[in-house]
Amino acid sequence: MNGAKKMKTITVLSGKGGVGKSTVTASLSVMLANDNKIVAVDCDADAPNLALVLGLEEENFDSWETLTTGEKIQLSEEKCKSLKFCPKCQGLQKCVDACKYSAITWNQEKDLPEINELLCVGCGACELACPVDALTLKKVENGRIGVGQTQYGFPIVSGQLKIGESGSGKVVNELRKKASEIAEDIQADYMILDAAAGIGCPVIASVRGNDYVILVTEPTPVAFWDLSRAIELVDHFNIPCGAVINRCGINRDFTYQLQDYFKDNDIPLLGTIPYDIRFVEALVNLKPAVVYEPNFKRVFEEIMDNCLLDMENIRY
Repeated sequence: MNGAKKMKTITVLSGKGGVGKSTVTASLSVMLANDNKIVAVDCDADAPNLALVLGLEEENFDSWETLTTGEKIQLSEEKCKSLKFCPKCQGLQKCVDACKYSAITWNQEKDLPEINELLCVGCGACELACPVDALTLKKVENGRIGVGQTQYGFPIVSGQLKIGESGSGKVVNELRKKASEIAEDIQADYMILDAAAGIGCPVIASVRGNDYVILVTEPTPVAFWDLSRAIELVDHFNIPCGAVINRCGINRDFTYQLQDYFKDNDIPLLGTIPYDIRFVEALVNLKPAVVYEPNFKRVFEEIMDNCLLDMENIRY
């Protein structure tokens, strides 16, 4: 690499939805971009909204490309004999039993299985169970990737899972590949990823291989419960992390409990964000909080500085 500086990847994660993860990602992206080359990635393929917070709507994207990372099962009626003439199946309807998503039912009139494409997730269990190889997984178009240029001097990569399709984790994998290509092209210093809520496949695809995770929560029991599960995920991948408490003014006692929890578990508290109606106003106006209200820059500058300092102190 000839001594080239390695790009760092930062994922913003929450566990629970609605705690301000995209708000934090957008403002940190703007702050980071002041002195660094960055790429922002919206890894919530089921409900992407980071671009909106950054002021980009669908028509503002430079390009969109389709993805065929999903799979659906297809039936060969010629191979699939009726129960009466299929000695290997012997009336067991093995494909129906193998499908745990109820995507396959048996048509008694036709003596053939019927596949509900909306329920099929492409797991391939029925393909393995079929004794006459009548079922085959085929690639299908299940999403798309868009690349846009924000008005704040950095590109954003966003993806959308097609309605009724599965494979959001695979879409996130493609998002990261595309973002890595762009990052290499512009020699980016940081890639910042806005993960989906929860701890499922798209979140795992967002987190794995990262350099750092910013955990965003709010002082409520529900948010803390989901955050604790997200922390287990981060620990599983052995990724360093720091925490941000959003809307810290809505429950001061629980805020103190969160602070104690982070201290007891050696998770740095990167900063706290007060409850302020102007954060909502910023979202309504499709602007990052630090752009809509410059006074918020101090809050996010503290979070950013603490995050970068913690990353510098970690031996990779």
